[in-house]
Amino acid sequence: MSEYNNLLEIRGLYKSFGSTKANINVDFTLKPGEIRGLIGENGSGKSTLLSQLAGIYGHDAGEMFVKGEPYRPESPLDANRAGIAMVMQELGVIEKLPIAINMFLGRLDKFTTAGVINRKMLRDSANAVLTKWELPGFGKNAMPSGAIEHNKIIELARALSVEPDILLLDEITQSLSLNNRTKLYKIMNRFKAMGKSVIVITHDIEEMIAITDSITVLRDGEVVGDVLTAETTAEKVRYMMVGREISGDYYRADRAPDYRDEVVVTAEHLTIPGEVEDLSFEVHRGEILGFCGLSDSGIHSVGKAVYGLSKLKGGSVRLTAKDITVKNGAVALKHHMAYVPKDRDNEALMLHARIIDNATLPSLGILRSALDFLSPRKLKKLSNEMIAKLTVKTTGYAQNIDALSGGNKQKINLGRWLAKDLDVLILDCPTRGVDVGVKAYIYQLMKEAKEQGIAMILISDELTEVIGMADNLIVMKDGRPVRSITRGDSFTEQSVIEVMI
Repeated sequence: MSEYNNLLEIRGLYKSFGSTKANINVDFTLKPGEIRGLIGENGSGKSTLLSQLAGIYGHDAGEMFVKGEPYRPESPLDANRAGIAMVMQELGVIEKLPIAINMFLGRLDKFTTAGVINRKMLRDSANAVLTKWELPGFGKNAMPSGAIEHNKIIELARALSVEPDILLLDEITQSLSLNNRTKLYKIMNRFKAMGKSVIVITHDIEEMIAITDSITVLRDGEVVGDVLTAETTAEKVRYMMVGREISGDYYRADRAPDYRDEVVVTAEHLTIPGEVEDLSFEVHRGEILGFCGLSDSGIHSVGKAVYGLSKLKGGSVRLTAKDITVKNGAVALKHHMAYVPKDRDNEALMLHARIIDNATLPSLGILRSALDFLSPRKLKKLSNEMIAKLTVKTTGYAQNIDALSGGNKQKINLGRWLAKDLDVLILDCPTRGVDVGVKAYIYQLMKEAKEQGIAMILISDELTEVIGMADNLIVMKDGRPVRSITRGDSFTEQSVIEVMI
């Protein structure tokens, strides 16, 4: 093997998708034992760069070297053999296959004899990986739960099972609750101590500064600078990202609850076996009610329950003014409720459909004529107005959703509901996978919705988010509410963490 100073070196890398230049003349180096942050606005080319390293995309021009040797992977398996593994921003778990098979997918030959998989050997190997890295274990023939956090842990375990020298993490932290995020940080530091390296993408600048040694900033596909984390600040990184000053004050400026007396939604004794137990609350007009908790706390089941998407063993959700019970999603939609789920790709958006199809879907009822006819002109008008208002980076309304960056997908996911006349808006991790500019914009939209009197439920794994935006906060643990906290002096991360743990 050649002598090398850098574990990874990239020289003059280019990648285009049609007329879109995703990466332009990218130079990048990574030293052994380095944790490197990769940051930029949505659409800046971060995920594209990691995808080329992971063998998902080929590059158009330029060179890559791993441990001093030329590197041009043609598949993720090629990347694995070179010691590179990636956890992608979008989900990569096949939910109909057992966890152990998911972990070693593409590498099952070592567990196979005469075409038959030795399942015990496979399970033992999978659990050995989980034990080594202190990740949650699983039972015999256990299947993915479908929950985005659980699936992310499986993807992380799969990447670690490769025993990589370079671990690529694309927006994984915002899919994890506080306790699992802490485990991930520990894994990253173990990599560093072993002389292995990590490249991590996160839009949380404060988090990036806390967990990295150095940061590379991308803008419009190009590297605009590298900085040592110890020598920079969040404000400097923001400026490098966007080329202009961005205020750090995204959240509400007031420190007291502020909403109307009218109760819009009443939930009584909600019970979903294994998920939520005896949960009751009210949401007032113009109120933002927050929910937070560790993994398995049940917070991500609350939104589905309120919108009528979960089968309740007990309890009910009522729209108070009209005394209407929300029995299913059709009732919720009809009565001016909206739900933005955490897992936008599998539960919200039609990835292989056009922007116009996704943007107009919740509004089809009001766009129909008396003869049940949909006017193409009205559909295009609504889509173009949404693209312009939300500054979606796209070639136009006919572009497929799966061609957009995560932040631009989320703009469509949220914006299509705000185009309607709403009474209730349920938001589950609304800023997951979006950059600082989009995050600030989403918070501004929430402030505007609050002023309009929309009742909101904000579910989030980000404590700063719920503390920054909510009027009242319900902390959950093991499916049960353990404390309600009102906006004020007690609204601090420390006070919430003490209750959560």
